[in-house]
Amino acid sequence: MAEHTSSSITIEAAPADVMGVISDFDRYPEWTGEVKEAEVLSTDDQGRAEKVRLVLDAGAIKDDHTLAYTWTGDHEVSWTLVKSQMLRAIDGSYVLAPLGADRTQVTYRLTVDVKIPMLGMIKRKAEKVIIDRALAGLKKRVESGPKA
Repeated sequence: MAEHTSSSITIEAAPADVMGVISDFDRYPEWTGEVKEAEVLSTDDQGRAEKVRLVLDAGAIKDDHTLAYTWTGDHEVSWTLVKSQMLRAIDGSYVLAPLGADRTQVTYRLTVDVKIPMLGMIKRKAEKVIIDRALAGLKKRVESGPKA
């Protein structure tokens, strides 16, 4: 599982605004597409999610899984799999790089290992689709401004 897929996008917003959307798990079903439910199971002493249960429907892959989150400063969050029905492992991260006051480069890195046999190139393609959709959804959500 050493191979990973990554992609970057520039968002016209400050890093704090971008991370605000990333860390608002309750609203993931509104903008991610594949996430149908999100429930924060535990938080750290700063109120950031440590464990999150996600119900995913990505067409061929439907799953109910729990992820553990690690927050590194104000510009990085990573996650690993705690439990899942379909996945053997999932490791990912968002890394934010300020590009001035109101622009942020967001890099999303993802590695997925499913319990069913799957060719490596098919896994990479699936990861790329997940990343591209997530980054496009994140950009649209952040740039459209705060939602009530």
